[in-house]
Amino acid sequence: MDYAQEFRKFISSQYLYTGVRITAGAVIPAIILYQYGLLGSMMAVPLGALCVGFTDNPGPIQHRRNAIFISIFCNFIVAMIAGLSRGHSWMIGIELVAFSMFFSLLGVYGNRANSIGSIALLVFIFNIDAHLSPAGTDFRDILINAGWFTVGGVWYALLSLLLHTLRPYKLIQQLLGESLMETARYLEVKAAFYKKDPEYKDLYRSLMRHQVAIHQHQDELREMLFKARSVVRESTRKGRVLMQMFLDSIDLFERIMTTQQDYEKLHQEFESEEILQVYHRTILEMADTLNDIGLAIQDGLPYRNEKRIDRLIEAAKDAFFSMRNKKLNAENIEGFIKLRHILFSLQDLAERIKILSQYTSYDRSISKALKNQPKREMHLDRFITRQEIDPNLLFDNLSLSSTTFRHAARLTIALMTGYVISLLFPLGHGYWILLTITTILKPAYSITKKRNGHRIIGTITGALLGFAAIYITEDTTILFIIMLLAMIISYSMLKLNYLVSSAGITLYVIISFHFLNPSGLGVVLHDRVLDTAIGCVIAFIASSFILPSWEKGQIATYLEQAIPANRAYFATVAKAFTGNEFDITNYKVARKGAFVALANMSDHFQRMMSEPKSKQYNLENYHQFVATSHLLTSSIASLSYYAHRSGQLYTSVDFQPLVNQVEAQFDLAAAILENRSSSAAEQKLMEDPIRQKVLQLLEIRREEMNGAKLEEDESSVRKTLSDLKAITDQFQLISTITAEQVKILDKLRDTARANASGSQAT
Repeated sequence: MDYAQEFRKFISSQYLYTGVRITAGAVIPAIILYQYGLLGSMMAVPLGALCVGFTDNPGPIQHRRNAIFISIFCNFIVAMIAGLSRGHSWMIGIELVAFSMFFSLLGVYGNRANSIGSIALLVFIFNIDAHLSPAGTDFRDILINAGWFTVGGVWYALLSLLLHTLRPYKLIQQLLGESLMETARYLEVKAAFYKKDPEYKDLYRSLMRHQVAIHQHQDELREMLFKARSVVRESTRKGRVLMQMFLDSIDLFERIMTTQQDYEKLHQEFESEEILQVYHRTILEMADTLNDIGLAIQDGLPYRNEKRIDRLIEAAKDAFFSMRNKKLNAENIEGFIKLRHILFSLQDLAERIKILSQYTSYDRSISKALKNQPKREMHLDRFITRQEIDPNLLFDNLSLSSTTFRHAARLTIALMTGYVISLLFPLGHGYWILLTITTILKPAYSITKKRNGHRIIGTITGALLGFAAIYITEDTTILFIIMLLAMIISYSMLKLNYLVSSAGITLYVIISFHFLNPSGLGVVLHDRVLDTAIGCVIAFIASSFILPSWEKGQIATYLEQAIPANRAYFATVAKAFTGNEFDITNYKVARKGAFVALANMSDHFQRMMSEPKSKQYNLENYHQFVATSHLLTSSIASLSYYAHRSGQLYTSVDFQPLVNQVEAQFDLAAAILENRSSSAAEQKLMEDPIRQKVLQLLEIRREEMNGAKLEEDESSVRKTLSDLKAITDQFQLISTITAEQVKILDKLRDTARANASGSQAT
């Protein structure tokens, strides 16, 4: 690992930027109040800023702004209600049930609404405890305390909007750079397939993980770019370039997927040759270059090493042609066609990466060229998901069949358990139990399990570091700097490493309590560790036994979404070969649908692998289906490359039997999922004129080679054979994969029926 580069990547990342922004929002008012001796009585100001900061997630500025002000309003209301209820345990219990259910159910409206609800619940918990809400029970005091929460939130809103005004494209650059760096890691895994004796199963799992991360980045960027009026209108130079970089990055990722090969057969044919190692090194260097470009975009700096790729491609070309001149014969011609197309793919990837590197300069000539390009009908509204705030959606989820409702009920029961324990036992800071449960308990068991361990270890580590810092030095300036760094690290690492984040939070909480009450440090340390441990235990028990939502009950839904998504993707690509109109917008919408479906299915399968063994229902079959889905999407992407490159040149109704063969497999898969009979299995390919033509061309080519006919001869069929062979191979591969998926779905259906019969017999 290049630690210097990793450090640079973190320093310029959105995570550190977010951590610094949230920390500044909380610390600046805290310093001012501390200087005037008001921090103890007005703690609600920095706390209000801190809470609102957690709702400021990446997205279009209008969505961020709306979320911030809605959060400010919700926080004021719950702070008022909590203040009026303070001292009345029964009333707080009723409100805790109502708020935990309502605010958790807001998750049906998306991540932003979910973060607003979660923070409002945390604000309620903060304000039921006198430690952080020193106001009395007088209405005026409660109103003032809630008002200070609002003041803190408004201060953060002004800070966030000011930073956006000063650097409106900063967050887009950071996300785009991160997306390209994740794509580079995906490309590194693809390179590993060319190594000797690759571990195919592990590599495909790595591809799934990276594909999920890339999809998340692309989805966030799509929201930010396509919903931002200033960018869509292309009114600024940087906006035009960023939009084009994002569009090209999606095409680049699809192009990387098109490099999918039958790697086992490739190794059988050329394992002893140096060419596979050359391709491996070339792809690795291209991934490294793409990573550097992503880092440059994230930094806001131009990338200056474009010639590096040219040298790589020239070396790969030399290696291929040298080997071809020595070893090409009539028997291995098909293998050399594959190697040639891999080389074509690498050349195409290199050109795309070079174009991306040129964009990093944001040169006026580039911006002007983009502005003068013919306007393309993008129909952006078809590429973004709009979340309507429909009250009926909330009511429709009031059912145990809804995972959101089950999570809300689970969280409510866990919080009530923690609240009762905090009342029955003298824990000092009992509200920490509720905070721990709220932050750890998530809808997915795998996330809750991971956070549980990280929270316990992080809390103990942070407590030890805090105690050590206070023991080593009493210098308030040094302690303040340590606290400041701990805050920045904790909020920067919140999405990257929850263990480090938990340690940072505990460290700065310990030091901040030391500033406010130096004599009570031992009590704070004891309470922090004990309350966190209790909260973690409750969260773990709740996630395991209270209305658990196991992935085995949901993954079938994602299978049902993946098959029609891939079918639509295939249908739009196949049109280019059968003479039908090829609509670029429909193609890109179908491509997005297939990529999203694959990412969602892969994500849920990975969560399933983190669940208890007893809950990993039919794991091997599901793994095979997810792996073949990745192969299928990649193969359709490869076919799309030939559709763009030479679809019009070879368009013919002779391709229709190949299309029908794949469609028949999709029909059969759909029938199995819908548990109905289908005649698709009886459909057989009666004629295959394209394959017959390829075989004829292959035979002619072999005769040419045996007759020592020169390749430059106009009668040579090399190019036609090369193209048609690659196209028909992709059709055949797609057909083989869909047939394999039908077999897997049959196994899943048989297993489900057997389990159902067993349950009835019992």
